[in-house]
Amino acid sequence: MTTLTRTALVVAAVLILLLGLLWVFQRRLIYLPDGRPVPPAAAVIPGARDVSFTTRDGIRLAAWYVPGDHDVTVLVTGGNAGNRLHRAPLARALAAHGLAVLLMDYRGYGGNPGSPTEEGLLLDALAARASIRSPRVVYFGESLGAAVATRLALEQPPDGLVLRSPFTDLAAAGQVNYPFLPVRALLRDRFPVADRIGEVGAPVVVVYGSRDTIVPPRLSRTVAEAARATTVEVAGAGHNDLALLDGRELVGAVVELAERVRRP
Repeated sequence: MTTLTRTALVVAAVLILLLGLLWVFQRRLIYLPDGRPVPPAAAVIPGARDVSFTTRDGIRLAAWYVPGDHDVTVLVTGGNAGNRLHRAPLARALAAHGLAVLLMDYRGYGGNPGSPTEEGLLLDALAARASIRSPRVVYFGESLGAAVATRLALEQPPDGLVLRSPFTDLAAAGQVNYPFLPVRALLRDRFPVADRIGEVGAPVVVVYGSRDTIVPPRLSRTVAEAARATTVEVAGAGHNDLALLDGRELVGAVVELAERVRRP
């Protein structure tokens, strides 16, 4: 066996090992939960209260509910990182406009038990939706949560759907962030959005930042086109900028949609 052949075999073995590790541990790259328990809801958002609900597979999830003056509740499905404490500014901003807000946390997030997967997050969102009693509900999905909200909308149609920084599918976003890996071939959790968003009957609004490098604007625009959605581009905003958390344009888009669905 020549030196070149031995080198090629070693390189091939290392690559196979690396791909195997990525297959096994990929969810640790996708889901970045802050699993620490959060403070009581009222200590963070005036008037908010702690609530909980149980998923179909028996996981008890904690969440925060912020009452509102209107008959519209906004169900927030967060992105892949952090927990509901990080999204409290959004809830406060929406509550200031009279909207009720349910800030849910997925399994494994914010002190909740379990480990996140694509199907698990859907079950979590379904349980959250089932706990809402108001006559009108708007889903607000952030980044990966936009895919969760889209899937939820197909199972339990909302009155309106806001997608913040949505990707066409997880593989497309993954390829942007890991261009050196065969992401589409490796992924176990797919999170399709663009292929199915056209089936949603409710009005859709897509909000994205013009300088988003994690979910490039072109992916969000493709989703908007597939949904025939209203689009709001936040100029100069990156994926994790405050403008896309509780900024005026983002909050205004949610409030405007909520007002639209309230009209007879």
